[in-house]
Amino acid sequence: MNPRLMRNSFIYLLIIVAVLAIFFTLFSNPLGGSSEIPISEVVNMAARGDVELIEVSRDSLTIFATSGETFTSRKEEGSSMVKILKKAGIDPLASDVQIQVKGSGGLGSLFGILINFLPLIFFGAILLFMMRQAQGSSNQTFSFGRSRAKMFVGNGPSVSFSDVAGVQEAKEELQEVVEFLKFPERFLSLGAKIPKGVLLVGPPGTGKTLLSRAVAGEAGVPFFSISGSEFVEMFVGVGAARVRDLFDQAKRNAPCIVFVDEIDAVGRHRGAGLGGGHDEREQTLNQILVEMDGFDVNVNVIVLAATNRPDILDPALLRPGRFDRRVVLDNPDIKGRTEILNVHSKGKPLAEDVSLERVARQTVGFSGADLANLVNEAAILAARRNKTIITPDEFAESIDRVIAGPERKSRVVSEREKEITAYHEAGHALVGFLLPDADPVAKISIISRGAMGGYTRFSPEEDRNLVSKKQLEAQLAVALGGRTAEELIFNEITTGASNDLDQATHIARNMVTRLGMSKKLGPRTFGKREELVFLGRDLHEQRDYSDQIAEEIDDEVHALIGAAHKIATEQLTANRDKLDKIAKYLLEYETIEEDQIEEVFGPRPPQANGAAPSSDD
Repeated sequence: MNPRLMRNSFIYLLIIVAVLAIFFTLFSNPLGGSSEIPISEVVNMAARGDVELIEVSRDSLTIFATSGETFTSRKEEGSSMVKILKKAGIDPLASDVQIQVKGSGGLGSLFGILINFLPLIFFGAILLFMMRQAQGSSNQTFSFGRSRAKMFVGNGPSVSFSDVAGVQEAKEELQEVVEFLKFPERFLSLGAKIPKGVLLVGPPGTGKTLLSRAVAGEAGVPFFSISGSEFVEMFVGVGAARVRDLFDQAKRNAPCIVFVDEIDAVGRHRGAGLGGGHDEREQTLNQILVEMDGFDVNVNVIVLAATNRPDILDPALLRPGRFDRRVVLDNPDIKGRTEILNVHSKGKPLAEDVSLERVARQTVGFSGADLANLVNEAAILAARRNKTIITPDEFAESIDRVIAGPERKSRVVSEREKEITAYHEAGHALVGFLLPDADPVAKISIISRGAMGGYTRFSPEEDRNLVSKKQLEAQLAVALGGRTAEELIFNEITTGASNDLDQATHIARNMVTRLGMSKKLGPRTFGKREELVFLGRDLHEQRDYSDQIAEEIDDEVHALIGAAHKIATEQLTANRDKLDKIAKYLLEYETIEEDQIEEVFGPRPPQANGAAPSSDD
């Protein structure tokens, strides 16, 4: 139950109880049915012998008659009941009337006082409750423009540079920032100025936030962390107020570091959205620009920001004097992947035959977050299998899980569909195996994973940044190998090649329109992508070519795909016996691992340093 709702319910219950107590106190009759009589009647009753006991409580009298009735009365203030009876000729000591005097203090008196003040207490409690509610609303109103940044002091974050691998150059850049904050005199003696800001740029999962946490752990200075989205509210001016408050806090704690994660939430190009200069996001950005490089130049505050969309940031934010440095974090190479795997494998019991270098070679294109997830998946699989150490089998399975998802062995597949899938995947693998510009086959499986009925994974022999035209043509042929195998064996086609066709069309169109690999159209690009900022996606492409060129582009794309289909057909037709052998092996064992490739396929033809991505169905 909501704690606030419980507190309010308790307050309402107390109010109801207080109202009921006041009602019964003010309007109920005295207990026992007693009635009030004058003091003269009390004296007459005592003279007749009708009184058994008189209780005196200050000026109040309680008379207990011999008949069992009870009466109340009052006497003059300061007078004595004994003297009143003596003046009336009644000797209390000689008569049967008993006089009992009750104390004026004690619990009963206190309870009576509380009963008398209960209405005042009740209304005071209601007034106090209303004042506290109003004060809470006022505090929320005045704190609306306060910064929500989290502050870390000293060695609060437990992450250091030793926990970050695969980004050596980025660490060196940020290490200089940390040293400048720790030992400023070393740089000031040479006339060097402290950088105003450092922008971390890279795809998701490359370690931008992790690296910033490492800076916080290494710097030993106050570290403010906030997300770009926390500046933006529906009310104009709130974001700018929060920026001012954040930098005021930073200046009071200088030297310090301010980290803004996902700065593209407020740093988009001005004038491209809806609302013009009155847009809340633009006002927030304007305030950031002023705070980072305004008239106050002697502020020892470094702004650290992270984004994966540097193309949409405002130019004023990227100029020298604001973000002086841009640190680019890419997906790691094989050496970086090995280092990252070593970092995330610390404290995990690995089998002696586990080779992290081999795992790194099989994970081309993985980011640091993907590798961390891979090691964690391997540990989970080992625990699920009741093992005390993590073996190569868990790493191999975790690679497939990260790429394609968990196995779906419970999925019901007919024998006909299973046979089609086997030949489909065998077609991909065999074309890639035979073409000299394709990558080696790493694994083939007809076990369903995610939305795929089967998949073939290729493993490049080395990392590369450039891809040749021959390598892209090999990718096209490999992508069409599955559909070609279905045509050759079953003389029909299925929907299983839909993803392959999409991949092949994308590669061919990029070769023509982006990479200038068409002899007919020449070395130029076609079309210019424009982003609709207020929709947040690249949804529009401006055509800078005529309709005639558009037809030629379609013809060139069609020709590339047709040539790739012809290559795949020739290779599979000439090696029909190998295709049948691979498909039968898959039907029997469902999976072919990397160390079984040569046993099933035979010796591979001489290879060039090429590339072909994995083909998924």
